[in-house]
Amino acid sequence: MVLTVSDSHRVRTLTLDRPEALNAFNEELYDATAEALLAAAEDEDVAVVLLTGNGRAFSAGTDLTEMHQIATDPEFQRGAHGFVGLIDALVAFPKPLVIAVNGIGLGIGATILGFADLSFMAATARLKCPFTSLGVAPEAASSYLFPQLVGRQNAAWALLSSEWISAPEAQEMGLVWRVCADEELLEEARRHAEVLAARPIVSLIAVKETMTAPHRAAVAAARERENTAFAALMGGPANLEALAAFSRR
Repeated sequence: MVLTVSDSHRVRTLTLDRPEALNAFNEELYDATAEALLAAAEDEDVAVVLLTGNGRAFSAGTDLTEMHQIATDPEFQRGAHGFVGLIDALVAFPKPLVIAVNGIGLGIGATILGFADLSFMAATARLKCPFTSLGVAPEAASSYLFPQLVGRQNAAWALLSSEWISAPEAQEMGLVWRVCADEELLEEARRHAEVLAARPIVSLIAVKETMTAPHRAAVAAARERENTAFAALMGGPANLEALAAFSRR
């Protein structure tokens, strides 16, 4: 079990549950999260999804050990949804998505915030978009969504520097909405999720649709550009050197 699912007051909580791997996304977790979002979208008893992590991390991003296998083994068995399928599910998810960043968030553990309708972050949590340190390109339409969220220069720093972003910095730049004491994070995120969940689902869906529809084409175009750049760089010298260095740790 790599994902825990629970329901309360029309809020479905999805908890990334690979704490021994800092909730890094392997193919199994990508598939489980995508399937959970698709199921929640269709479930008439679910009004809001709350996404968080178990343990000291929110998500350490893509599992780099498995990423190295994918880059070097043409026979590696991919998942049914994988990374692309998870992003497809996030783009299409019609209901409010609340994210509670309980610990470190790297890669997709940070860029997923571009799809959140409300984001909460523990005071001690940190975020990093490590693309340049891995010799690859941005992902998850972050090259479009981050400038929309935080402005061009904040987005440029986040995506180009591969530096850690503290919770106060993330809130100041607009990457997250609220910063909470660690022990209060889930309670605060759930409280706001339940406020939304008390509203008519048809209205929640309509409001989200009107907000996201103007950006849909731009998100799709950004994903295509990113995928092209990522494919060109993944498996290249800079990427393989970074992955090999990681695997030697």
